[in-house]
Amino acid sequence: MTDAHGAEAVRQQVRKYLFVFGALLVLTLLTVSISYLHLSVVPAIVAAMIVASVKGSLVASYFMHLISERKFIYFILVLTGVFFIGLMLLPVIHHMDRGIA
Repeated sequence: MTDAHGAEAVRQQVRKYLFVFGALLVLTLLTVSISYLHLSVVPAIVAAMIVASVKGSLVASYFMHLISERKFIYFILVLTGVFFIGLMLLPVIHHMDRGIA
């Protein structure tokens, strides 16, 4: 029975990868179709970034197997936020030490 379970598990994985491939294909076609809309710069960049973010998330989640690493990803996200805030506060602290308001 382990062969049937193993074969079924493989079929499910293949089905999942094919679904992600289809989604990436549709999103690529969406990217190309957005380029034909001749949008102004800001809406074009916003649309491109949204589509690229979704595509990148799909690739990272499924093909890089990061979907099962939620706790670690959230830890890295919080750590990045802490460092970002710290770096943004450095000029403020520097100006306060020099007496510049």
